Amino acid sequence: MEEHHDLGYGLRREFWHRGIMTEAGKAVIQQVKADGIPFLTATHDKENPRSGAVMVRLGMKYQYSYEEQWQPKDRLVTFRMYQLNLDGNKDRIYEKYRENSPLAFIEEGL
Repeated sequence: MEEHHDLGYGLRREFWHRGIMTEAGKAVIQQVKADGIPFLTATHDKENPRSGAVMVRLGMKYQYSYEEQWQPKDRLVTFRMYQLNLDGNKDRIYEKYRENSPLAFIEEGL
């Protein structure tokens, strides 16, 4: 098991805005919780706020934002990191993205 437990998703454009990712994400969360995984993280490019809205609908909480030189397009991206603690530990925040970034910060109002 890795230290992190990232939830990633993607969906073809013709299937957007139908609740598919929220429904699928809820099923994944239910299974990983049953498997004993203590927490999930997920990130999204700040230019894609709809992905962040899916994370919120899944019960994930915004923790911080960070910059990363994103591959394969080799461009600087600000990512927002969300987390869902599944084991009741409300104080746990996965810090690795923040620690590895030259710039990390908390955006107000998220």
